[in-house]
Amino acid sequence: MSRSKIVVLDFGSQYAHLIAKRFRMLGYYSEIALPSTDLDVFENCKGIVFSGGPSSVYEENIPEFNEKILELDLPILGLCYGHQLISKCYGGNVGKAEVGEFGFAELNLNPAVKSPLFEGIEQKQQVWMSHQDGVLSLAEGFEVVGSTKDCPYAALQNLSKKRFSLQCHCEVKDTPCGNQIFENFAKICGMEKNWDQDTVLQVILEGIKKDADGRNVLLFLSGGVDSTITFALLNKALGQERVLGLHIDNGFMRKNESANVAEAYRKFGFNNFIVEDASASFLNAIKGLTDPQKKRMAVGENFITVRNEVTAKQNLDDSWMLAQGTLYPDIIESGGTKNSKTIKTHHNRVAGIQELIAKGLIIEPIKDLYKDEVRAIGKKLGLSDELVMRHPFPGPGLSINVLCNDGKSWTEKDEEEFNAAQKELNEIVLDQFCEKCTAGMTRSVLPVRSVGVQGDFRTYRFPAVLTFREEGDGFYHIPHKREKVEAASSAITNSAKFLNRTLIKLYQKTGLKDEDLHLQEGYCDKRRLDQLREVDNIVLTELHKSGWYNKIFQHLTIDLPYASSAEHATFVLRPVCSEDVMTARFAWIDQEVMNKILRQIAELEFVDAVYIDCTNKPPATFGWE
Repeated sequence: MSRSKIVVLDFGSQYAHLIAKRFRMLGYYSEIALPSTDLDVFENCKGIVFSGGPSSVYEENIPEFNEKILELDLPILGLCYGHQLISKCYGGNVGKAEVGEFGFAELNLNPAVKSPLFEGIEQKQQVWMSHQDGVLSLAEGFEVVGSTKDCPYAALQNLSKKRFSLQCHCEVKDTPCGNQIFENFAKICGMEKNWDQDTVLQVILEGIKKDADGRNVLLFLSGGVDSTITFALLNKALGQERVLGLHIDNGFMRKNESANVAEAYRKFGFNNFIVEDASASFLNAIKGLTDPQKKRMAVGENFITVRNEVTAKQNLDDSWMLAQGTLYPDIIESGGTKNSKTIKTHHNRVAGIQELIAKGLIIEPIKDLYKDEVRAIGKKLGLSDELVMRHPFPGPGLSINVLCNDGKSWTEKDEEEFNAAQKELNEIVLDQFCEKCTAGMTRSVLPVRSVGVQGDFRTYRFPAVLTFREEGDGFYHIPHKREKVEAASSAITNSAKFLNRTLIKLYQKTGLKDEDLHLQEGYCDKRRLDQLREVDNIVLTELHKSGWYNKIFQHLTIDLPYASSAEHATFVLRPVCSEDVMTARFAWIDQEVMNKILRQIAELEFVDAVYIDCTNKPPATFGWE
């Protein structure tokens, strides 16, 4: 018997699959389809959602769309790109908005218009925006349900056609009323609840058995949440005798990480795994590389090389498949759906892996899930919080937290854009802080680029730095109110063409001036990794001691080749809060805890400065590479 469903059309948004996930978590079965799909896909369909996407609806090369879908007598909800597409298809005007919105905005509902989509929702709502285009004029028959300060047509509807559209992303956690909007849409569609966690687990286990088809499975075990829960799923579905976990110490692990991982697995009762020290092989694979994408690819390809060496050493024949703990965000950010853009290439989507996927030799049990869903599955399987609630730790490990520079690649264009970034930063109005803070505040730009995601596109831009008054011994004042920092950060990244992050300087070695710090030649080698391990260990140890480790989703420590000498470095602290990795807010750690962390880091001779990254996602990604 076929299930009733809501179909989500994927126009390439970073968040498209998240829409389907939200409906499933609410108890409504949903599926993803291409916007060019035939109408037979909508059998048993109760409603349709148009996702966002990186394209502009008025461009030539946009995702192919079957306009006959609009003729279906089904409720349709459009989000972001989908919002604009609905307006365009019904005769409205869409173009570049005067002001783009990235991050938080306030949606004000029109009190003169009643909308079933906003039933039970108060008139003013926090919403999450990520757009540069906007609806500029209404299509016939549509009315304005809500607007923001910079978006007059933020929520529209045509009740007679059952068409609803929102410029915001109500699928992300940072639109708190999003779940209620989806519940209301499901009610409009006449959907009944038909999906739950038990069903999800059963579908995954049956999928593993089908994909394995009698073969044995070798799994890369990073020690992170995703690979651990994948390991548990494989063991439950196939039995330990058909599964082998391979933990590779690639030289990019945190301090004592490999030993801790092995101990945690044994404690839980896993005895079908081995640990392979391949650190020399991986360090050699990325030797001299500075391009972030090439580094990621080299790490990913070397996993295949090491896997082949291990299978030969263990006398594993061709009946062994390779398993990975790939999540859906990994696929999306790697440009793995038809209309999506590449934000960063994940190690589990390099060419060698893609070849194995094409041959049917890869099994990825959780590739349709998000982090929070995976953790829920882990708890259902009985895994301990020690394994399920660990901070994410990707396969490439700390290698992607060590930014590299060959000392030669700074070009005239870099210099021009760096100066333009400084100019635009100086022109942005920052009046969020008190007079005392503002009086001592200076602005600067670091000559280091990092990856970001804005409007579903990858950006590669500079970070802005705000420095407040020095309080002695090289330590700087930290504003007390998170909301003021967030407002300043958003003001900078929403207004700037060449900036995608906002940092606050926390510490700079006594006697060092800003002009003493320069881009240095630096690669991802053992010396720099060891330095990063020390700083990272200080942060994580204090987070554990204070209880803050369980209050945040992840902490990354970033090593920059920007210092007074090649032997020194500056570091960025990047604590984030997230539910599903697709969006995040920077975490604002208790100042007493932060001061303990900074005092210990300052004692390390090689540390020249420390910053904290106060940027949400979007416009910044979690990591810098």
